[in-house]
Amino acid sequence: MDVAILADAVQRGERRALARAITLVESTRPEHRAQAAELLDRLARAGRESIRIGLSGTPGVGKSTLIESFGLMLVAQGLKVAVLAVDPSSKRTGGSILGDKTRMEQLSRSPLAFIRPSPSRTHLGGVARRTRDAVALCEAAAFDVILIETVGVGQSETVVADLSDVFLLLLAPAGGDELQGVKRGIMEAADIILVNKADGDLKPAAQRTCADYAGALRLLRRRPQDPEGFPKAMTVSALDVSGLDTAWAEICHLVEWRRAQGHWQASRAAQARHWFEEEVRQTLLARLTEPRARTLMQALSAQVSEGQITASRAADEFFSRIWPEMDSTKPPESLDAVPDTP
Repeated sequence: MDVAILADAVQRGERRALARAITLVESTRPEHRAQAAELLDRLARAGRESIRIGLSGTPGVGKSTLIESFGLMLVAQGLKVAVLAVDPSSKRTGGSILGDKTRMEQLSRSPLAFIRPSPSRTHLGGVARRTRDAVALCEAAAFDVILIETVGVGQSETVVADLSDVFLLLLAPAGGDELQGVKRGIMEAADIILVNKADGDLKPAAQRTCADYAGALRLLRRRPQDPEGFPKAMTVSALDVSGLDTAWAEICHLVEWRRAQGHWQASRAAQARHWFEEEVRQTLLARLTEPRARTLMQALSAQVSEGQITASRAADEFFSRIWPEMDSTKPPESLDAVPDTP
């Protein structure tokens, strides 16, 4: 694969090239990882930025339906929209259905839309490990808006907030009272809470839920990256396509304010640092699956189970033999030895 040719095709917005590039960055083969790193380096020089919108919510809240209605509204305005949908993987078989594109049948037909489902591979936090790289590729392909749909998650799953510029939390009518809204975790990370399915018989319940959460948000400590009135709660209906234009107007207002106040670039810089540290952790965990590491771990596990050595001592022994340079008894290497960033 010629990485330079692929990078040029992605920057021209070729959909097949973008799909190939995402497949490349999601691959775990060592030769593909080297090519993916080169590809991302080339595309980073373009300096393109999209509006990244993360969407999270419990299963059945209507994320896919809302994304399709929202995406159709945006493409009708002439905006290019990319949807990165993360599908849960089975712990038993490792497989995923990847049915989000099927749910978004109308949006998938639009020439201004690109939909890519990816398996979570049991990665915690509601997103896949390489979702951030896929976001970078979509930005390089000059999409105006990137929608990141997580798997159905709970209150403690806030990883998508570290991927996005605006984080939307979707709730169902009668999804909780004001006390539920005060709980920390995903509520603190949300920029806008959207109470979906505000139509038909559920509309009164949706309005009550929205009022409960609006009251709860006023009790949370104000964040420096928020203008007056944020975070806020709103009602929407993906079925009736009501409230989506108002939600988009609020998103644009929030993005413009953060850019003007300097929070946009500060947030992106903090996210880049976070994902560097996360990549280091994930790379170290991946090395535990190498044959030499597995063999040594099995041997030490047998000694621990037989009471010949404690778990803490076995862990120290494991790291001292697998990665001697990580021996905790040695003083840390001087920062002078760390090469400067090119």
